[in-house]
Amino acid sequence: QVQVLESGGGLVQAGGSLTLACAASESIFTIDSMAWWRQAPGKQRDWVATIGRDNAIYYADSVKGRFTISRDYARNTVNLQMSTLKPEDTAIYYCAATKGPDHSWGQGTQVTVSS
Repeated sequence: QVQVLESGGGLVQAGGSLTLACAASESIFTIDSMAWWRQAPGKQRDWVATIGRDNAIYYADSVKGRFTISRDYARNTVNLQMSTLKPEDTAIYYCAATKGPDHSWGQGTQVTVSS
């Protein structure tokens, strides 16, 4: 099963930017899709963005135009560039990988946006 590890979280002021990285234990060429999800305190985990092996990309309406998901083949990571951050973006951000019938989650990285 693919293992994924998130990094890049931190504290940022509203309007600022942050880039998260998700490192995979297997080549991202072989992973069907990778996605970012987030979970704010006391709320359910929400989907943020997905990139497929064919590079099809999808975003939640709440982040469209502000977040960009991409693959870094040299580093074997899937990145989430976040800009124009808002306090409501504060959450633990999780990376998820789907390969065949298997679905893997990382442990998450905290993003805090101060107002």
